[in-house]
Amino acid sequence: MSTGEILLGILVMVLVTYGPRVLPLLLLRRQLQSAYLQAFFAYVPYAVIAAMTVPDIFFAASQPAAAVLGTAAALLLAYRGRSLITVALGGVAVVFLVETVLLYF
Repeated sequence: MSTGEILLGILVMVLVTYGPRVLPLLLLRRQLQSAYLQAFFAYVPYAVIAAMTVPDIFFAASQPAAAVLGTAAALLLAYRGRSLITVALGGVAVVFLVETVLLYF
């Protein structure tokens, strides 16, 4: 690759990553009045994080049953109001235990 191609690639990456962050600030000078748009923008970060992490949850374990049980344990702990570290460690512990048990059977 030439230097020009590398610089063009960097410029495109800057526009793609920085543009969506700056455009709303430039285009929307006042508070949004639409309750629908406010709710939409409030939930977008959660939806993006879920879309990025859920597939990895099911493909990180070597056994699909371990992934399903670990996810169920994490969801149960989260539903009961446990802290994020407790939820994460609980899910990991269940996956570890299930994979260890399945390894010997």
